[in-house]
Amino acid sequence: MKIIVAGCGKIGTAITHALVGEGHNVTVVDIKGAAVEELINRYDVNGLTGSAADYDVLLEAEAGKADLFVSVTEKDEMNMLACLFARRLGAKHTIARIRTTDYNEGNLGFLKQELQLSMALNPDLLAGQQVFNLLRLPSAARIDTFSGKNIEMVELRLKQDNPVCGLTLWDLREKYKGLFLVCYVQRGEDVIIPDGRFTLLADDKIGVIASPGEMQRLLKKMHLTTKTARSIMILGGSRASYYLARRLDFLGKSVKIIDKDPVRCRELADLLPSVSVVEGDGTHQDLLFEEGIRSVDAFVALTGTDEENILLSVFASKLGVKRVITKVNRTELTGIAGDLGLETVISPKKAVTDVVTRYARALNTAEGSKIETLYRIADEKAEAIEFVVTPEFRGKGVELRDLKLQPNTLIAGISRGRKTLIPTGSDTIEPGDRVIVVTAGRKLVELSDIMAGGRK
Repeated sequence: MKIIVAGCGKIGTAITHALVGEGHNVTVVDIKGAAVEELINRYDVNGLTGSAADYDVLLEAEAGKADLFVSVTEKDEMNMLACLFARRLGAKHTIARIRTTDYNEGNLGFLKQELQLSMALNPDLLAGQQVFNLLRLPSAARIDTFSGKNIEMVELRLKQDNPVCGLTLWDLREKYKGLFLVCYVQRGEDVIIPDGRFTLLADDKIGVIASPGEMQRLLKKMHLTTKTARSIMILGGSRASYYLARRLDFLGKSVKIIDKDPVRCRELADLLPSVSVVEGDGTHQDLLFEEGIRSVDAFVALTGTDEENILLSVFASKLGVKRVITKVNRTELTGIAGDLGLETVISPKKAVTDVVTRYARALNTAEGSKIETLYRIADEKAEAIEFVVTPEFRGKGVELRDLKLQPNTLIAGISRGRKTLIPTGSDTIEPGDRVIVVTAGRKLVELSDIMAGGRK
């Protein structure tokens, strides 16, 4: 497909990297020539220097022929205007990054309709939602949701004393009877789609899929923490912090935000009257002690500086804070955070990239299914994809034991109306089902790709 990405910042670069990897024909546009030149040199893309809302620039980029136009510049108004112009010129689909709180709280639906936007992206809102979910299940390193949050995939790291270490997956199902499935295991650099004979070891990262209620019961049986945090300290007064604090405050949690910008602190205090907002430099240990870091249930680092988030998260962990969540956008620092013992790291940039990748791949989907959700998991070495099945799917009605699947591919869950199925060999895939597939080392465009021989 022909795709134009306007904005060559961190998020634009990440989106470009993902789309080029998907095999799309990408053109990048940015007002900064050096940023455009860098992406041209790094990837096989075309590039133009100029404003994404400039008519002549859009004409030169052939925006009217674009299958997808994505605008992720720093300015919301520029993104909206660029998408409007691209749409008027003939672009088939448009996606705009819209971050400002005012636009996202009441006006967004109206703006999408009037500007004919296919989608509005808000990295800060996505980050706030990610952290909120992680605080709900303190033992999880990652939580992904499917089928309108009726199915969850939770990533857990198995520590030395975990009772499941040494068990095969067959033994695990027998010991902890319930409707769940271990759908991937990351062991060192390897990602495995396991079968029942696979034995779990300490330090494995495992992905478990189940309904939310079943997940709570399973974690409790495995003696993993399921008690949600009641007191939360948030470092940084970012928009993500606002979205997170608002949701936590609504549930009656005790929330404290620390930020050194007095103007931002006043804004947050006005927006969140029930939340404690502290003006101060969170890098000063004395301030953190004074504000009670030792007694909180969770510490969340959401400043705009990755290094600061990592260092202060390590500090909180060493103080014994039970739950520490760290925002890291730079890919090269994610591994360092893990090496320092930070197990729960979120990346708004990656969340946005997953959304755009899913949308672009869904546009390529043929008859038989459509992509509803896509997550790149296990350090982006595997994918979890939710398909909605149409009547044209050639494997409909066939028992799963009779479907010949591609290697390293697993049907991990089926949602049928209000019913959640952890599939067995006797289950079938029917039109209208939402089917969750986990795969390593291959790209799925439609559900038929899971079958040996692929689509027909």
